[in-house]
Amino acid sequence: MTQTWQGNLPHDVTSFVGRQQEIADVTRLVSASRMVTLTGAGGVGKSRLALQVARKLLREFPDGAWLVDLAGLREASSLSHAIAAALRLRDRSAREPETVLVEHLADKQLLLVLDNCEHLLDSCAHLVGSLLSAALRVRVLATSRELLNIPGEHIWPVSPLSVPGQAEPDPERRPRASRGHEALVLFEERTAAVRSGFALTPDNEAAVARLCRRLDGLPLAIELAAVRMRAMSVGELVDRVEDRYRLLTGGSPAAPPRHQTLRAAIEWSFDLCSEQERTLWARLSVFAAGFDLETAEDVCAGDGLAREDVFPGLAALVDKSVCAVEERQGAQVRYRLLETIRQYGCERLREHGDDVAARRRHREHYLRLAAEAEWFGPNQVCWISRLQRDYADVRSALEYCATVPAEAPSGLRLAADLLYHWLCSYYLSEGRGWLDRMLVLETAPTATRAEALWGNAWLAIIQADIPAAREMLAEARSLGERLGEPTVLAYVALFSGMAEMASRNTMVALALYRQALARHRAIGNPHGVASALLWKCMAYSYLGDSSRAVARGEDCVAVCEAAGDIWVKSYALMALGIEMWRQGDTRRATALEQESLRFHRTLDDLLGIALNFEVLALVAVADHQYEHAARLLGVLRTLVRSTGVSLAEYAHLETYRDECVRRLRDVLGERSYQDLVREGAALTPDQYFALALQEKAPVGTPRLTRRERQVAELVAQGHGNQEIADRLAIARRTAEVHVARILAKLGCASRAQIATWVREQRPSHDEGGGGAGKH
Repeated sequence: MTQTWQGNLPHDVTSFVGRQQEIADVTRLVSASRMVTLTGAGGVGKSRLALQVARKLLREFPDGAWLVDLAGLREASSLSHAIAAALRLRDRSAREPETVLVEHLADKQLLLVLDNCEHLLDSCAHLVGSLLSAALRVRVLATSRELLNIPGEHIWPVSPLSVPGQAEPDPERRPRASRGHEALVLFEERTAAVRSGFALTPDNEAAVARLCRRLDGLPLAIELAAVRMRAMSVGELVDRVEDRYRLLTGGSPAAPPRHQTLRAAIEWSFDLCSEQERTLWARLSVFAAGFDLETAEDVCAGDGLAREDVFPGLAALVDKSVCAVEERQGAQVRYRLLETIRQYGCERLREHGDDVAARRRHREHYLRLAAEAEWFGPNQVCWISRLQRDYADVRSALEYCATVPAEAPSGLRLAADLLYHWLCSYYLSEGRGWLDRMLVLETAPTATRAEALWGNAWLAIIQADIPAAREMLAEARSLGERLGEPTVLAYVALFSGMAEMASRNTMVALALYRQALARHRAIGNPHGVASALLWKCMAYSYLGDSSRAVARGEDCVAVCEAAGDIWVKSYALMALGIEMWRQGDTRRATALEQESLRFHRTLDDLLGIALNFEVLALVAVADHQYEHAARLLGVLRTLVRSTGVSLAEYAHLETYRDECVRRLRDVLGERSYQDLVREGAALTPDQYFALALQEKAPVGTPRLTRRERQVAELVAQGHGNQEIADRLAIARRTAEVHVARILAKLGCASRAQIATWVREQRPSHDEGGGGAGKH
């Protein structure tokens, strides 16, 4: 199969033109240096160049290449959270985000691409310095209008695209002389996209060259100009551009020339828009990241712009290359303003005094979105995905509420309504930070405050901060009693039970769960009922009362199925799997854990996934599938170490886990056990899900390097990693890395599967001379 490399690098929407030498040079620089910063004016192409380099380097980084777009980030305090989210790192502890990042990256070999650092220079410099000091195999490629100014930083100024010089021979006497200039090629390609059949010719090349020189070879300025070719000739376009720039020469003499050029190009595009299009452009600048049409209508309509005018205006801005189509998800199209264009829109929004109203509409949209989210029901996966996709703007709305005193009540409401977003995504620690902050800013004794308190207490319990949880639950209980809010009192009882259970006061916890169950039933809250039943099941399991645990677990599954929920249900199935294993029914236990795992995979719930792997390993040992169990524990090790998942809430499994490991070491031997664990730890997500679900991993015709083929042949002959290292005169660790990469490329879960693949390939190897003994 084709190797699926880790990371989150987006695909190019338009072709990448030129810069082949720069790509090669920067690629070599990043390969040799741990910190490289691409600098240059806005619109010069820093981000596109960084992405091209990152894609070229993917194979050098087993742990992937990861893009962190900082353009929409306004507060330095969110920097670590943003990087952690981009890395899909979920840490449930109360540790500082920077500490979590450093620990996560300490043993990783990956490339971190930090895009648009200029407005967070000090914070980026501090964090990057810490990461590079602790994570010796991590490399950073940054883009910024200014250097970060940290030790070891290598600067690469990104130049504009090449343009013909005025002294070059007239293209009419030297046909296609300018064809090799990148700026002209870009203009030709982008113009051909909007005007079919356009091409550089001896008749138009001189004018195009003059245009590109006037635009200083800036890619963004050239792309904006090319759009105008839909309605103009090259000569008309050049005349208008030069007229415009002469009018703008009275600008600030302190501004760098290329900044003046870009601003002139953007202003020219802005002035060529209709009044409604200009209004929409300015209002769209309030978005920190991508948005869909419905969201644009909610936020931008009003005060002179009708809702029905938003789509035609948006389509026109797309046609003018002001707004880009970001992605298509089924029937949904998402849009995004390029950062330089967005910043210009922000300026115009402030100039017209429309920024306050736009921020309020923006906040109101995400406040309403969070309030409408369905966290217990058939649509919960869609809501989780939507809020994760829109989180840059959710964060922007929270930042606005935190900095405008009158908006504090809305900020508290928003942070409270996002509780399950904090739980189900990469933002648990950040979520608690927002709730802490909003509870300080908004202290009125309301039901919203009580809800925020018990929600934040839940996050504190997950982070093992039980004293803080007890304090918040006590205040929430007092408010619930004072306000007569039965829902608040029901959840306070539930989470008070969780706090007691975390403190090993299981009988006290059971009494509180019974109280919570009765209260939730009385108010007809199926989510509360299901949650109370789940935790009663957990408590009975902890006490070893399997029959009651099964009964409560089955009751919980029934409530979830009636509501269409899969999140709470997935944990109930996991708990039932534990009890079936305890009762010796390993077949039923495996089926329950696999069903739970499928749900957890759909929800991308790494805690649930980790628990499933732990229980499946216990079941595999009971079934004498020792090698399978060791690989499952290897995957579990990766999940715990790489994602920050903690299993502390499920301490009653710890004794069983320790006994499982002892049994495997006795049966397999220490060396074989460690090799199998490493094999499991090296699997990709697709491979380890196939391993756990006992499904066939994807197959195909992968390409191994010459050394990998040698190693694969030796694996097929039954040699261990040390023997392979000795035969090939390489380090044992190098041999281990080769085996891990071969497993990943082949989609195999074991060395035996590598051997099978080698045997299947031998006829073609014999014909082509690819065997290990022939090199």
